[in-house]
Amino acid sequence: MLTLKKWMLTLLMLAIAAIPVMAGSNDAKTAKEDAANTSSPEAAPAASPSLTPAAGDANVTALLGVLVMKGVLAPAEANAIRNADPKAEFQLLVDALNRKGLLKAADLSAATSPAAQPSAPAAAPVAAPETTPVSSSRPEPAPAPQAAASQPAPPPPPAVVPAIAPVRVLAIDPPKKDGLVPAFKSGPIKMTPYGFIKATAVHDSSAPNGDDFPFVGLFLDCVGCPGGYAVNTGPTQDPEFHLKARSTRVGLNIEWPDASPKLTITGRIEGDYEGNFSEVDNRDVSSIARPAFQLRLAYGRLDYAANANTSIFFEGGEDWSLFGSTALPNILETTFLGAFYGDIYERTPQMMVGFTQKMGPVKVAPTFAIMMPTSSQILKLGAEGLAGQIGEAEREGADSGRPEFEGRLAFQFQLDKAPGVAPAAIFWSGFRGKRTSIVDNTAVAGGPADYDVAPYTSGFTVSSKQWGNQIGLQLPTRWFTLVGSAYFGGDMRFFFGGQVNSFFTDTGGLFNPQSYPTADGGTLVASGGATLACNVNPGDGPCPAGNVVIAPEKPVRSFGGFVNLGLPLSRWFNANPKGRNAGWQLYLHAGKDQVVRKDLLNPVGSNGADNFGINVSAPLPLAMGKVFAATLYYKLNPYVTFGLEQSVYGTRLACPYAGPCDTYTIAGSPDNLWQDHRTEFGPVFTF
Repeated sequence: MLTLKKWMLTLLMLAIAAIPVMAGSNDAKTAKEDAANTSSPEAAPAASPSLTPAAGDANVTALLGVLVMKGVLAPAEANAIRNADPKAEFQLLVDALNRKGLLKAADLSAATSPAAQPSAPAAAPVAAPETTPVSSSRPEPAPAPQAAASQPAPPPPPAVVPAIAPVRVLAIDPPKKDGLVPAFKSGPIKMTPYGFIKATAVHDSSAPNGDDFPFVGLFLDCVGCPGGYAVNTGPTQDPEFHLKARSTRVGLNIEWPDASPKLTITGRIEGDYEGNFSEVDNRDVSSIARPAFQLRLAYGRLDYAANANTSIFFEGGEDWSLFGSTALPNILETTFLGAFYGDIYERTPQMMVGFTQKMGPVKVAPTFAIMMPTSSQILKLGAEGLAGQIGEAEREGADSGRPEFEGRLAFQFQLDKAPGVAPAAIFWSGFRGKRTSIVDNTAVAGGPADYDVAPYTSGFTVSSKQWGNQIGLQLPTRWFTLVGSAYFGGDMRFFFGGQVNSFFTDTGGLFNPQSYPTADGGTLVASGGATLACNVNPGDGPCPAGNVVIAPEKPVRSFGGFVNLGLPLSRWFNANPKGRNAGWQLYLHAGKDQVVRKDLLNPVGSNGADNFGINVSAPLPLAMGKVFAATLYYKLNPYVTFGLEQSVYGTRLACPYAGPCDTYTIAGSPDNLWQDHRTEFGPVFTF
């Protein structure tokens, strides 16, 4: 790379030295040829015979071709310079090489001799590069008269501290053609890595499950506790301390070339260490310090610029879901990121299409996607473990025989036109899906003898809907940035909503219900499973022939949302944008996720691993999760940030229509509210 820089710098110096000589001999024919090679109307007049390099000379055009051939300039960059005002071509070329690190201020000082200045007389063809050895990467100091020549001004420092940008600024504007500055290339493919190293220390006032993130009070290690699902923290609230680095994240931005100036092809691969831990005998003891690297994002995207106001795109791969993930809070705890506490989101395999239409000051972006179907059976407790989850695309989701559907309609505009303020957005998003339970014929044949199962001798299926609607906003201003989300839907466990509830089997108006084992490998007895029942009261006798029906399954509905307020403290107090006090930010956050009480406490609904409601056998009736947090960030420089977060997480149980309400036992006292006062601190090193 250093050799290439030397070569290109030498070539540039030679071109600059030759320009005055060539300019003096240019005739009308040369000017006409230059005019034919540019689309700029200002290039039509004949070139001036002055000794300026900024007259649309053929030497600049030739040099642009060499730079494109050597990969120094992208074709789009060269075209932009070639099509510019002839008087600006040379300066644009110098600026481009300066941005790429091929020229420095000293190089430009030596190159801009009086002969290279527009005001230089025609009889002064003196050029500094002629006195410089061609093998030198940097010219020797120029004589005093040349040192006094004007130099390109360095980029001005930011006039103000930037306002707070949302965590996910909507990608409404398409990627720029050849816009990726590559760190390296694989052939013609450009690649640039990114990421951060994050290490935090955490203290929880109450964390009986041992997790290093705040969970919803459903403590999986207490399945065998006395009283079934009851949680007992012992004589204390069970405080814990954790120190972790597994939030570290690594990614790679990619851009593929294409001959069409209207088609841009980009992609991204990203992963982190938030996944499971290794389970091998050489690291068994230290496995807690060896988190596994797992996929977060992996997608490719095609953007086509139909015209100046319209662009169309297609994307395929694993990306943030349209539903839920458009607005995210800025908090330090990112392992769960407010999951089950009012922040709904997911990253999932999908195929997405959409377009952006500019309509005056507003950009409109409708988007549609099909996504991986999943019923998110994340809490099938017992010996099934991973087999109960069925890994990727749990069987009950895939058994629906159709994808899940997502859509989003977003509007982007500039709310505050002050410098350093990101655009604002408001949006709606939604999803629709279906899960299906399958019972085979052998399971039906093994049912109760007093059931007439003739209609179901081949087995049967039963399904429930999954759906959700969300509205959100992102309002950045110079004084504050407000991000908010509100949602309502059914069976939103996959999106971390509904307090881990999924669906229930509604046996209202039915008699003698009988649950059957399903083909996903689990026996869902009394847990929202596939159920046959009698639609008339048989009394003490068998169900009459023709009256055995499939009990309907219904989603557990829930609602919630969050508000995240970012305050740019350094901007408030007019801190020096280049100083050490330019990076103070404060965030205030509140979130809530709540289940519809009627679904949770349905007296004729089943419960268990899929519906944590209350009925005859009462597992945890998880009704509501809420969080309040304050996060203070200090940015030491563009690469190092320190964060301090104080938060309170709470999970409330629903009181049944009859019976005890206090299922938790906290420090020896019964309660229906579990709280965790959490403190987290640590640095983030960005690259």
